[in-house]
Amino acid sequence: MSELEEVLTKDGSISLRSLFYQENFHSLEGALKETEIKFINPSDLKRFKDRSLNVLDICFGLGYNSASLFNYLIRQNSFTNWYALEIDKKPLEYSLKNKLFQKLWDPKVLKIFKSLYQNCEYKDQFFDCDILWGDARKTINNIPTNIKFDLIFLDGFSPQKCPQVWSVEFLKKVTQKLNPQGYLITYSSSAAIRKTLKDFGLNIFNIKPNLTSKNLWSNGTIAVKIIDEYVLQSNLYFKKLSAMEEEHLLTKASIPYRDPTLNSNTKDIIKKRVKEQLSSDLKTSKKWRDKWGMTK
Repeated sequence: MSELEEVLTKDGSISLRSLFYQENFHSLEGALKETEIKFINPSDLKRFKDRSLNVLDICFGLGYNSASLFNYLIRQNSFTNWYALEIDKKPLEYSLKNKLFQKLWDPKVLKIFKSLYQNCEYKDQFFDCDILWGDARKTINNIPTNIKFDLIFLDGFSPQKCPQVWSVEFLKKVTQKLNPQGYLITYSSSAAIRKTLKDFGLNIFNIKPNLTSKNLWSNGTIAVKIIDEYVLQSNLYFKKLSAMEEEHLLTKASIPYRDPTLNSNTKDIIKKRVKEQLSSDLKTSKKWRDKWGMTK
C-alpha cells in the first residue's frame, strides 16, 4: 500500500499521512481528540455497561477508534464482539512500535492489538475480536450474516480520495449489518454520504460541533434506523439536521458515488459521479453555500 509519514498533532498524539492518498489519517488538531469527539462520545458507551455489544470498525488504520473503545469498555465489564476491516497492516505495525501511542492505553488494549497483528484475532471472557485484512468491499462478506452491529465506525479516507468505501453499493452492505437501533458513525458530513444513507431508510443526525470551533457546522454524521425520541433528547452529542443541512441534500453535492461491480478504481468512480453531476438539474453547491453565507 501507500508510503506513510509520521505526523504529530496538536494534542500530542501521533498520526500518519498517506503519500498515496495525499491525506492525513486525522485532523491536525489531534488524533486522540478527533477520535473522542467524532466517534467515542456520540457512541454513548455507558449504554452497554454490564451488557454485550457488537462493533464493526471499517478502515481500522492506526486503531485509535477501537483502542479508545476498548479502553472505555474494559472499565465497565461489557462483552464486546468486534470486527474490523482494513487493507493495510502498516499503520497497526506502526502503532505497536510507537511509544506515544502505547502510553495512551490500558496494557490490555495493546495486548489485543498485538494479537490482532500477529493472529488476526483476540479472544477472552470479555472480548471476541477479529480483523479482516484486505479490500473492505470483499472482506465485509466474510462477516457472519447473522451478526448485526450496535456500533459501526466508518473512518476511511475522504470520499473524494477513496470513494470505494463510500459508494452506494458498499454502504448498502454496511447498513444491512446495522441493528435497528444501532449507530453508524462517521466523521463525514458529505451530502452524498448522508443522502445515500437517508435513501436506505436511515434517520440522519449531525454530530454537534465544539463550542470552541469556528465556522464549523458539523463534526460528522450518525445514521440510525430507529431512534427513541428520549434517546435523541438525552444525547448531548448529536442533533437533527438543520434546514441548511437538509437543503444540502438537495444539491448536486448529494449525487452519490457509484461502484456497481464493487471493483472500480478511484478514477472511474469519480469520473462517473462528475458526469452525473454535470447532467443533473439539481441546485449547485455554490448556490447553496452563497445562500447560507458559507465559504468553500
